[in-house]
Amino acid sequence: MRNTKILLLAIVAAALAAFFGLGLEQYLTFDFFNQLKSESPLLTAAVFFSIYVVVTALSLPIATVMTLFGGALFGLAQGLLIISFASTIGATLAMLVSRTLLRDWVQSKFGSYLKTINDGVEKDGPFYLFSLRLIPAVPFMVINLAMGLTKIRAVTFYWVSQIGMLAGTAVYVNAGAQLGQVDEFSVSGILTPGLIFSFVLLAVFPWIARSIMGAIQAKKVYEGHTKPTKFDTNIAVIGAGSGGLVSAYIAAAVKAKVSLIEKHQMGGDCLNTGCVPSKALIRSSRINHYIHRADEFGIKNVQAEVDFKAVMERVQSVIKQVEPHDSVERYSGLGVDCIQGKAEIVSPWEVKTGNETITARNIIIASGGRPFVPPIPGIEDITYYTSDTIWGLRDKPERMLVLGGGPIGSELAQAFNRLGIKVTQVDRSNRILPREDEDVAEVVMEQFRKDGIDLRVGYDAVAFHKEGDRQWLEAKHDGETKTIEFDVALLALGRKANTASLGIEKLGIETAPNGTIEVNDYLQTKYPNIYACGDVAGPYQFTHAAAHQAWYAAVNALFGRFKKFKVDYSVMPWATFIDPEVARVGLSEQEAKEQGIKYEVTKFGIDDLDRAMADGEAKGFIKVLTVPGKDKILGCTIVGYHAGELITEYITAMKHGLGLNKILGTIHIYPTLSETNKYAAGEWKKAHVPEKAMKFLARFHAWNRGE
Repeated sequence: MRNTKILLLAIVAAALAAFFGLGLEQYLTFDFFNQLKSESPLLTAAVFFSIYVVVTALSLPIATVMTLFGGALFGLAQGLLIISFASTIGATLAMLVSRTLLRDWVQSKFGSYLKTINDGVEKDGPFYLFSLRLIPAVPFMVINLAMGLTKIRAVTFYWVSQIGMLAGTAVYVNAGAQLGQVDEFSVSGILTPGLIFSFVLLAVFPWIARSIMGAIQAKKVYEGHTKPTKFDTNIAVIGAGSGGLVSAYIAAAVKAKVSLIEKHQMGGDCLNTGCVPSKALIRSSRINHYIHRADEFGIKNVQAEVDFKAVMERVQSVIKQVEPHDSVERYSGLGVDCIQGKAEIVSPWEVKTGNETITARNIIIASGGRPFVPPIPGIEDITYYTSDTIWGLRDKPERMLVLGGGPIGSELAQAFNRLGIKVTQVDRSNRILPREDEDVAEVVMEQFRKDGIDLRVGYDAVAFHKEGDRQWLEAKHDGETKTIEFDVALLALGRKANTASLGIEKLGIETAPNGTIEVNDYLQTKYPNIYACGDVAGPYQFTHAAAHQAWYAAVNALFGRFKKFKVDYSVMPWATFIDPEVARVGLSEQEAKEQGIKYEVTKFGIDDLDRAMADGEAKGFIKVLTVPGKDKILGCTIVGYHAGELITEYITAMKHGLGLNKILGTIHIYPTLSETNKYAAGEWKKAHVPEKAMKFLARFHAWNRGE
C-alpha cells in the first residue's frame, strides 16, 4: 500500500512538472479557448471539462477563477452544465485521494477542521455536507480533503455535492457570463445592469444561502411546534447567576423586554456559595497566617485565636455587602422583570413558572451548576459538605477530609488548614491541580506541606465508613488499602450542570457526556432561538467565562437575524486563589505537548524580584510559552504572590497581539510585582540575542578604544 501511494504521488508530481516544464500553461488563456471553441465547440468543452476536473482533484486553488472563466467562455446554461459536473467529479476524486493517499498530510494540515466535520457528519449525515456546500463554513478545497477522512460514502458525497454546489456554481458562472459580454473595459462597458446585478448577487449569495439553510433547518427542528403570533418578552433568561445577570443586563440596556427567572437566590453560586464566600474565607485565613509569620517581619509576641464561628459569620456579612449588586431591586430598576420560581421550558417559545406561562421570542438557559457528589459506598452515612453547603458550618471541626485536588478543593483545603483545622487532602491523580504543569503543582504542594496539610495524592477513594462517632475513608494507594479518619468531609470533585426539571429532555435538547447542554459556536442549542451559557453550557466553569458567554448569547439572540458572533475562547484566563496563587492564560506546556504545538519556554523566578523580597513573598515563578524564534505569546503561567493580578498584562498582550518585545519596552514602576512580567520578557530577549551581531559589536567597540 505504501509503495502504491508513493507511485501515485510520483505520477501526479511528474504530470505537474511536465505540464509546467513543457510550457503548456500558455494555452490556458481565454483567447486560445475562444479560438478553439469557434473551430470545435465539443472539443473545447471536453478539454475545459478535463482541465477543471484535474484542477479540482489536485486541490489547486484556482477553481473560482476557472468558474468565472468558464462562464465567460460558454455562457450561463452551457457553463453551468460543464462546471457543475466537472467540479463535483473533481471534488469526489480529491476526497478519494485524501482518503487513500494523503491521510497523514490532511490530518496534520487540516486537523482543526476534522473534529467539527466528523461530529457534523455523525450527527446530521448528508445534510451536514449539504449545508457546507451551500454555505462553505470551511474552504471548498478543505471540505473535499477533510471529508476523505470521514466515514461518508463516495456515492453520497458525490450526489450531495452535486446538489449542494449547484446554486453557488450558478451564481459564479453567471458572473463570468456577464463579464464575457463586456465589449470594452471602460466605465460604460462595465457598469451594465446585468454585470452589476451579477456582482451584487455574488455579494449577497452567502446571506441568501444562510437564510435558506436557516429556514430548512428551522422547518426540520420546529416541526410539531406552533410558534406564537406575538410574545410576552424578547428574552426569557433562566437563572440569575453571572451568565443570566449579564444576559438580562445587556438585553435591558438595548431596551429589549426581558424576564429573568430564578428559583433560589439572585447572584447564583458565585455570590452565595462560590467566589465571594471562598475569597472572604481565604482573606481571614491569610490574616491568621500572617500573624503566625509575624516574627519574619520583626514583630514579636503576636498571638491570635481563631473564632471560627465569627470567621464564618464574616463570610455571610461579605455576601450581604455584595448582594445589592445582584439584587432584584437593582435589576428591576434596570427594566428587568425578575420572577422568583422554577422554570420549565414547555415549547421552544414558552417557559412555565408557577401557574404562569411566558411566551418569549428567545430563551437563554443560564441555570449554572452544582457540586458533583460521587456514588462512593457509605457516603450517605457520613457527615459531608460540598462547596455549596460548607458555608453553614459554624462549629470548628478538629479534622477535615477534603476530597479533590482541583482549584476549589485546593483553595478551601488551605484556607481551613490556616484557620487551625487539621486538613487531609486526597486526590486520585499523582498531584493536585492536574490541569496545570507539573512544576506548578510541585511549588503548590511544597507550600501545602509546609503549611501542615496532609497531602494524599494517588489515593483512589473506595468507601466511607462510620462506627459511632468515628468516620473514615477507605482508599487504595499503590495497591494497598489505607484509612483516613476525619470529623467532617468536604467533597470538591467538580461541578455538574443544572439541567434537571428544565424540560429540555422532552424537547430533545442534547447534553454532552459531562451533562452540559450541547451548543454550537453561537451558543445555540438544537433550537436556534434557545441559547445556553455559563456552567450549564461549559466548556469553562468560571464566573468570568459565564459573563463572557452571556454577551454572545444575548447579542445573538437579539440581533442574530442580521449578524451572529461566534464565541471567542482564544484568550481565556483563570486563577486559583491559593498561596502561592496560580494564574494562567493560553497554553500550558502539557497542553502544547498534547496538541503537538511547537514552543519555547522562558522562565523567571519571582524569588529574584526586589518587591517580592521586600514583602516576604519571594517564591514562585513566571513561565511564558512563545512561538519558536518569535516573541508571539502562546501562553503564560504565573505562580506567586498576586498572580491573579499580574496575569492581566499577558491577557491584554495576547488579546491584542502584542509580543514580549512590547512588554519589555513598556515602563514598569519600581519596585512593583509587575516587574516580574518585564523581567520574563528580558529573559526571552537575552536568549534571542544575535550572537554574530554581538561579536561584531565587540570588535567595533575594541576598535573604537584604539585596540
